[in-house]
Amino acid sequence: MTVPPTHGPGSGPHDPQDPDALARMLGEMMGDPSLADNPQVRDALRQLGMEQLDPTQLAMVRQQVQAMFAGPAPEGAIDDAVALDLARKRVAQGGDAVVGDADQRSHADAIHVAQLWLDQVTAMEAAPSPDAVWSRAEWVEATMPTWIELVTPVADGVTAAMTTAMRGQLDDLAEHGGLEQLSRTPGMPQLPQGLDPTAMMAQMGPMVHRMGAAMFAAQTAEAVGGLSEDLVSGTEVGLPLVPGHAVALLPSGIRALSEGLEVDPAEVRLYLAAREAARSRLFTAAPWLTASLTAAVQAYARDISIDVEGISARMSTVDPSDPAALQEALGSTLFTPEPSEAQQRALASLETLLALVEGWVDVVADRATRQHLPEAAALGETVRRRRATGGPAERAFAQLVGLELRPRRLRDAANLFAALEDAGGQELRDSVWAHPDVAPTGDDLDDVLGYVERVRAGQGDDLDAELDRLLSEGREDRSGDDATDGRA
Repeated sequence: MTVPPTHGPGSGPHDPQDPDALARMLGEMMGDPSLADNPQVRDALRQLGMEQLDPTQLAMVRQQVQAMFAGPAPEGAIDDAVALDLARKRVAQGGDAVVGDADQRSHADAIHVAQLWLDQVTAMEAAPSPDAVWSRAEWVEATMPTWIELVTPVADGVTAAMTTAMRGQLDDLAEHGGLEQLSRTPGMPQLPQGLDPTAMMAQMGPMVHRMGAAMFAAQTAEAVGGLSEDLVSGTEVGLPLVPGHAVALLPSGIRALSEGLEVDPAEVRLYLAAREAARSRLFTAAPWLTASLTAAVQAYARDISIDVEGISARMSTVDPSDPAALQEALGSTLFTPEPSEAQQRALASLETLLALVEGWVDVVADRATRQHLPEAAALGETVRRRRATGGPAERAFAQLVGLELRPRRLRDAANLFAALEDAGGQELRDSVWAHPDVAPTGDDLDDVLGYVERVRAGQGDDLDAELDRLLSEGREDRSGDDATDGRA
């Protein structure tokens, strides 16, 4: 915008060659209302077509500008506070209700009974964290930090792509004289002569960061809030989302699932409690599993290919100061369609781990419930179909990171753990979770009998010695790290 100088060229606070000129000008615009007498502010408002605004409208404009340019920027690529707030509002739109005392008691009792049944079929111990019976909003609040951690690599890439796209447009305009033409467009603010696009990008950098953080906060909120409407338990998606691996049930989701089945709701509640409690025990007993699942998701997200040309084309048609418009324009077309080789490896690892988790849970939950629940087998099949056909988790991840989260080989994994159990009981079945180096792989799902034979052959002192060696190396590595940290 053209500002009448009050100082000599190159020396005043609004010199167009000064890279801080835009920031100082906006600071005045957002300052005390008494600045309305400043001729520079009046000229800027007139060029923006805002000289006729009444005081209320002017205050609203100033508030919007201040929200974008002022205040501390989010520390990360996603504004987690905004994401949580928007997700809660998304859940509230569906009529989420506080869990009543009756639901609290019935679902807490179901978890307690399920834990007693599990004690009979696995030596893996229950997590020390207290059980939870949550509304959807409570699940969103408890799991949002983990969702933010999982999708941050994508948010970093998109924000960088947005910055690249905006810089390219400014450079192109400057090279072809488009900045002067833009200044002559009716209704558009005049731009300083000799504007340096690089300097302008330096001023716009924080704004781009805020826009990216706001856009991904909104997208994360929509996905996680929508996901909560379908879930029956805290970790139904197969990822360790719940702090402390607590066993968490969502009565609203369980009630909705029960309504579509010709099964006693109490039986449905007990079966789902057994599955969730089994998953909690597994994540507690195998800490490496949490790290491996998280690493696989982040590795896929980190190597995702952002469609920079598509972002550039769409950003040229929307108002860059409107995060909602940006989200709508970019939300479904952020990613190039072909995964890289690194992504394919990460996806294969993730699908194998998810299948192994759900396969083990399938077998253990069946062993825990089949003597107590007449419809245990039918409920198990219902859950398998629910996961295999791409449920809520797949939709959420596809929206956030372009990733279909689906345990495609769940039945193969269940067969593997059942075969291990047949060969050596629950002890052999559960022993393969002791260390990632002895856990089944995707190749082992292709040769279940061969894997069982190898594990059986390694039973006894040889297997124990190998596990002791692996665990000892892990302890030594951690001790070395601690010593290094101490020396630093």
